[in-house]
Amino acid sequence: MGERGGVVDEATATTSETKAAHDPQPALPPRGAPARSKKRAAWRPWLRAMHRDIGYVAVGLTFIYALSGIAVNHITDWTDGDPSFRTYSRTVNVGHLDGDDTAIADALRLRLQIVETPREIYRASADQLEILFDRRSLHVDLANGTVVDEGQEPRFILRVANWLHLNRGKKAWTAVADAYAAALMLLATSGMFMIAGRKGLLGRGAVLVLVGIMIPVVYVHFAGP
Repeated sequence: MGERGGVVDEATATTSETKAAHDPQPALPPRGAPARSKKRAAWRPWLRAMHRDIGYVAVGLTFIYALSGIAVNHITDWTDGDPSFRTYSRTVNVGHLDGDDTAIADALRLRLQIVETPREIYRASADQLEILFDRRSLHVDLANGTVVDEGQEPRFILRVANWLHLNRGKKAWTAVADAYAAALMLLATSGMFMIAGRKGLLGRGAVLVLVGIMIPVVYVHFAGP
């Protein structure tokens, strides 16, 4: 029994030695290499999470300001020179109109579904009645029973986007615009420190940041005011 137990112990020991010989040893850091600071890297996941959440919140405002910026940048390319409103002109046959000028204006407002109250009604001639609104004019030919409807219609989305971008909302929107600007600066700053190593700020990131800074600097130098 003792001899058998000794044989088992020797076999177990041989197996353990063989397994240890084949198992890879954990890689050790090179001699003299600085130890990686766990404390220094612990903030990076929090920075990424903050960058992500602020970025999600800023999506809507970014699209609004980007669309408006492109529209206003190309203001001379719009056929009517206005990125917020589209100019139109259409002729409507309304037939014979009875009553005084105010009654005719009220009838046309009802016919054309105009809610706005005219700011001026006057006769350009005996058969020509002019009805003026803020962004709309009705030129009524009483003899022919026709109305030339001219005015401006708001462009889809761009009207509101430009209104917000140009801060027509005054004090209330100023606070929102300031918060958005601060969020963009925070996103730009946090983005520089999200990645460590050669692809981060100490490597390729520094080159890209420099390129971004040099674009306005070079342009102002050669074409500035």
